Amino acid sequence: MPKDKYGTVVASLSGKWISWTHTAVAYCAFLGALVVGMWLHFHKIVQNEHYGYPDEWFPSVSATIGDRYPERSIFQLFIAITSGPRFALVFLWYLLTARPGHFAPKAIGSVGLIRTLLCGGWVYITSTDDHDWHDTFMISYIVFTLPWTIGCLILSPMNQQAIKYRKILAGLFFATLVPLIHFYIQHKVHKVAGAYTKYAFFEWSLIFLDVGFDAITALDFAGLELQIVDIRRNGKGNGVALPDAILQKSGKEHTQIPQQLLGVSYSWDDMADAAADIYSGFMFWSILTSLGVTIWFFPLWHMGISGYEVLIMTTVSPFLLGIPSIRQAAVNNPHYAYTLSLLGLVAFAITMPEARLFLVASGVLFTCLAWTGSFYAERLNPARLEAKVSGFSLGLIASSIAKFANHSNNPVWPIMNSENGGWNKIGLVLAALAISRLTKRTKSSSGELALLPQPKGEPSIYIIIGLGGLLFGLHSLLSDSSTMILWVWDGYPVKGPLAVPHGAYTIAAMGAGFLIGLFRSDLAKTWTFYGVGCSAAAVFYRNPGWLGYYGALVLATYFMALIPSFVQSATRHTPGKIFGFAFLFYNIIVLAHVWVVAYAFVPGGPLLRERTDLVVTGMMLMIGAGVFATTSYAPESSKAEAHDYPSSGRLRSYAVYSLIGLELFAASAAYIRLPSLDYQPYHKDQRVVTAGIWTVHFALDNDMWSSERRMRDIIKELEIDVIGLLESDLQRIIMGNRDMTQFLAEDLGMYADFGPGPNKHTWGAALLSKFPIVNSTHHLLPSPAGELAPAILATLDMYGDMVDVLVFHSGQEEDVEDRRLQSLGISKLMGDSPRPLILLSYLVTPPKEGNYNTYVSEESRMRDIDPSDWDRWCEYILYRGLKRIGYARVSRGSITDTEIQVGKFVVGEPESSDKIIPEDEVPVEYRFPAIFKGEGVRGHAYHVFGEPRYFR
Repeated sequence: MPKDKYGTVVASLSGKWISWTHTAVAYCAFLGALVVGMWLHFHKIVQNEHYGYPDEWFPSVSATIGDRYPERSIFQLFIAITSGPRFALVFLWYLLTARPGHFAPKAIGSVGLIRTLLCGGWVYITSTDDHDWHDTFMISYIVFTLPWTIGCLILSPMNQQAIKYRKILAGLFFATLVPLIHFYIQHKVHKVAGAYTKYAFFEWSLIFLDVGFDAITALDFAGLELQIVDIRRNGKGNGVALPDAILQKSGKEHTQIPQQLLGVSYSWDDMADAAADIYSGFMFWSILTSLGVTIWFFPLWHMGISGYEVLIMTTVSPFLLGIPSIRQAAVNNPHYAYTLSLLGLVAFAITMPEARLFLVASGVLFTCLAWTGSFYAERLNPARLEAKVSGFSLGLIASSIAKFANHSNNPVWPIMNSENGGWNKIGLVLAALAISRLTKRTKSSSGELALLPQPKGEPSIYIIIGLGGLLFGLHSLLSDSSTMILWVWDGYPVKGPLAVPHGAYTIAAMGAGFLIGLFRSDLAKTWTFYGVGCSAAAVFYRNPGWLGYYGALVLATYFMALIPSFVQSATRHTPGKIFGFAFLFYNIIVLAHVWVVAYAFVPGGPLLRERTDLVVTGMMLMIGAGVFATTSYAPESSKAEAHDYPSSGRLRSYAVYSLIGLELFAASAAYIRLPSLDYQPYHKDQRVVTAGIWTVHFALDNDMWSSERRMRDIIKELEIDVIGLLESDLQRIIMGNRDMTQFLAEDLGMYADFGPGPNKHTWGAALLSKFPIVNSTHHLLPSPAGELAPAILATLDMYGDMVDVLVFHSGQEEDVEDRRLQSLGISKLMGDSPRPLILLSYLVTPPKEGNYNTYVSEESRMRDIDPSDWDRWCEYILYRGLKRIGYARVSRGSITDTEIQVGKFVVGEPESSDKIIPEDEVPVEYRFPAIFKGEGVRGHAYHVFGEPRYFR
């Protein structure tokens, strides 16, 4: 029996056989199930919720491996056998890549172990057993595949053949995700016949590529031999990894990104510091973005300037750093200002709106002061300054992700609480922990300091203007992942991105820009890149659909890439002047951004009426001034970049790992939020449609709380199938860059159409429908003097019949001619429709007088849902071509300032008379819910008539 110097060798095996065994058995599991399933249950496993054979003719992975016997058993048997080689493969990979003091191999090994366990979760809990748990394990597995793939690529030993194949398979894997998602959306959202078969091919491709990627380890393990000896052998592999080999070859640490990311030692203390910086950045953006929406509440109720708008000027608090004592405190002890900024997060505990606003304004004052002081404090240490800027940038991404996961509401905002989806207490606790970490942080090592000379002859005005423009761009377009998507949304059929899942694309573009700014800041501040950014802004502004969105993605990348160079340039000057004036310029363009739509209520408003083009142009010109400052006046000493400092690689690696974690969370949120689209109306057997109209006051209730959940409750209890929501465009800084339709549509199970987008200068119209929206067009009615009047004309598939629904918001009372022209425009839209039609509207006219007789006319061919209802002024429901069976007016409670009007119709039956009949003559299925009779519930009750009205 052979021996080595440690003892007798009982058995030996080449490591490559671990890989080959894993590959062979895994392929047998999937291919065996596929062959057996196609042979025994072909028609059943190609059937999906929309189509079967011959439209669909190839099964998905889930349908093949989880639905039927015996293919399910065959698959699970082989996967059980695969588990042994799989655990061994992960273990061998760790031994091959581990080096003392290096954290990355441990992290990637842990990811591989967790990924293997998650695989067992979705294999043995199939979609037929428990759909939610199966999906949870599946998406978690896919999420962990990303760091496993990237980690294996970067940690690869110097085997050129293995590296080549890994790059090819990894590239194909990630490239396949694009058509996979596309065809899944085509199947799930658009219900395209055959799309699921195409999706299935890409899904199976991912399986084979995933297993194939791990099969490449056979080339690395060929040099390993597993032996069983009579004593344990000590020591670890000392092979040279790819980053180490590159380092040895180049001799330049800062030029090798893989070495900066994985080839460094790690410190839990430093990682905690990085997490504290990022969460502090999240706090900054959360508090700053909450100021506009809390200020907006007051002019909203005053219908004009309230006086509270002056609190927007709290952002210019960095001017206080011109006072030496305050500057010294902010620079040497910034944690005091950070602590006081928590007033903006504590505000949720106060019920009085005015007090809440002042607390938020105080939080903004101190958070702007704290971050300016922190930037200036690190000005002599480029590595630490870069880390601080990374926390600021990643905080914006984290804030956008938090809103993406929470239906466009930031869960720590002061308009949120435990009853409407807020996580305020948890957010506050995490903020306190982050600040405590900042308090304990030791000062930078003096050995890393490099004194930067004061700029001579450099005009600071350029960087002031540039920084102000960049802050505005980040806030107005990137603080919510759905903002730019709604700018390019153009109705049904879908011709562009959707808030879910494509909001994750926006966040990914932001992450790409962050990496460019981190590793190639020299590229970010070039005039060439500026030209690309300007072109992207033009494409984004001028084009709907995918073309406009591609411009938006480039613009998001550009903005994020600029942050490091702009902040670093700003810290070369006196902090109070630079940051104070930068925020002042930011405030000016924020007001211009508001004036373009609020022109009817503000002094000098008509000068900027509908001129978003000027705002976008001004923003890019301001940023151009900043680019001029960073390129024309960079001192020679600035060539000593952050990567010249020993700590830079470690700090950058924390930032990149944090970004990967955030992006994975965004991808998970996109998957979890992907709608099922199997919506059903409440009374489909009776072919009843319940339609409503409601002016919802921008989803802020009378006490300044976000009102989506309360709106959801009343819409569900009234069993509304189709509803028009007015005053629903929240995609502006003053409204928090929100989208109320996301939560309502997902929770109620309805399709959503958002009327003319934020770049069309209206107060908004939205349509929610239980019925598929076959087609929709967005309209701006004639408005020569007053506010713009939006309309959505949508064709819905109601029980197989095509019915048009028109949602319309007329202009304000003061502009008589506007309202007359708008009534003519809507009347023509209704008259031109060849189908049955329901108008859900805000008309601003008394019944049977003035413009009412244009809306209800021979040209429009429309009927009033209740001609005897004399007590209306704004909201009206008109109809034609349907049998109207009921009408009700429901009080608003404290959600908004306008009631809900609801009508019931039967599709496919002739119009009824105007004769009102008692409820006991009406079939039970046709009646309105009884819970709103008498006192009703939560302030909602049938009013005016005291009960619903029914018609024969």
